[in-house]
Amino acid sequence: MIMDDTRANPLDRVRVVLVAPSHPGNVGASARAMLAMGLSHLALVAPSRFPDHEATRRATGATAVLDAARVVDSLDEALEGVSCSVGYTSRPREFAGVVVSARDAAALAIASARAGRESALVFGTEMSGLSNDDLARCTAVATIPTNPAFASLNLAAAVQVAAYEARVASQGDAAWQAPRFAPATHDEIERLHEHAERTFVAMRFLHPEMPRRLMPRLRRLFARAGLEKEEVSILRGILARVDQLIERRR
Repeated sequence: MIMDDTRANPLDRVRVVLVAPSHPGNVGASARAMLAMGLSHLALVAPSRFPDHEATRRATGATAVLDAARVVDSLDEALEGVSCSVGYTSRPREFAGVVVSARDAAALAIASARAGRESALVFGTEMSGLSNDDLARCTAVATIPTNPAFASLNLAAAVQVAAYEARVASQGDAAWQAPRFAPATHDEIERLHEHAERTFVAMRFLHPEMPRRLMPRLRRLFARAGLEKEEVSILRGILARVDQLIERRR
């Protein structure tokens, strides 16, 4: 019985399989796309040229993925030990089995990996993609939603999309957080408001007996901005400099 190991990184049980890639640059670019998303296991089925300096050049630092890549003669060899394999295609196939979106495909692969089983994301040749026979060997078929008038994706671009979806399915899509600074207090904002009113009057920008709606709108602006302490200090400094210039002119 296979136990669910939630402590392990499920991406470590996901391999990318490239079937008969013809251009070594695409192999290198795919390795780069993989490593950027935390995938490191690459299998190459009968590549036309590998290893190759162009693959290394296009990997741009992800050469560890290339160095560890398995080169095999058939898709069956590449899928040895795999329980969940997803073949990617942009063309509808008459005899395709389960067809899912790239996002759902990633969820399937990661769910299998979380359960301690091996998963594979399978991509075909640059010119024609996976054959019907290749797709029949996969447990699911995935498609990446693209422009119907131009559905063709570069091999490495397709790998990047699939790798991204796998990372989101595994790690979530939380963004990094910008640092938060101390917010201004109510009384600090009130003093800013009062200072602005005095300066506007001195500038003759505001008539004290006919204020109209300038100051209420300014108060709304301050509230909507969510001012920080440093920002209030900056604005007070600007107003103070304006006050000095007004005094000099007088």
